[in-house]
Amino acid sequence: MDDYSNTEKIFYPSRKLSTQHAPAGFDPSVGDITWYAPWGNVALFYKDFGYSRGLISLGKITSGIEAFTVNGSITVTFELVAE
Repeated sequence: MDDYSNTEKIFYPSRKLSTQHAPAGFDPSVGDITWYAPWGNVALFYKDFGYSRGLISLGKITSGIEAFTVNGSITVTFELVAE
């Protein structure tokens, strides 16, 4: 994931996600995983940010967000964990 604006880490997945039935926008906070439909990227916020049109919530990291606050790019693996 690449750093963007010292606020979030982003990457561009190989397939675009559907925005059907998605809200018009979202107000992300620390730990939110989002889809930014206009650019087609996934963003993980490590700092609070304001409402953005086209931003869609996908989930939230509940612990370990400090791993994303490092300068530059990082390598990550996303896994769905059943609880």
